[in-house]
Amino acid sequence: MIAFVTGQVAALAPTTAVVEVGGVGMAVQCTPNTLARLTIGQQAVLHTSLVVREDSLTLYGFADDDERQVFELLQTASGVGPRLAQAMLAVHSPDALRAAVASGDEKALTAVPGIGKKGAQKLLLELKDRLGTPLGTPAAAGTAAVAAAPPPWRDQLHAALVGLGYAPREAEEAVTAVAPQAEAAAAHRRSAGSSAALQTLNRAR
Repeated sequence: MIAFVTGQVAALAPTTAVVEVGGVGMAVQCTPNTLARLTIGQQAVLHTSLVVREDSLTLYGFADDDERQVFELLQTASGVGPRLAQAMLAVHSPDALRAAVASGDEKALTAVPGIGKKGAQKLLLELKDRLGTPLGTPAAAGTAAVAAAPPPWRDQLHAALVGLGYAPREAEEAVTAVAPQAEAAAAHRRSAGSSAALQTLNRAR
């Protein structure tokens, strides 16, 4: 298995990056978010997953190892191949997917092209015990610790923005933009955080 590739970025396409490794150009399939971090002529490190088929060898690349692991875990669900797993990571970050599965957020999964309502329901059942809890969720202390629920304000705000009609990625970007302020006063200023997120989206449009 090829765990990662390191080298100079030789070319970029809408879905592919070519990384020169030892004089060989390695074509790596990447999500838009990963491609956006790469620059032609600059050094890059991509964590990779090699998908072997009878008629092809396809290398998928990711910005970090967590994203690669989630990509591979998603494919353990029936009906999920590498392209659909990549599409899920193009719409949602690994933690957003964990939060969606942990909370049973069917709407978040149907936002991914190729996933309908029935497919989302099936994925929620199959992935519930596989993806784990969001990495930002603190575990309870002690030997009898149990997994804590996802951070409430972040998920609630994201869900509220999606409910208002914003795309999941737009909502995620807005939540990230207001996170420092919202985390500093989450208990008393949830409404202010929502307003700031909406203003961020309106400025971006």
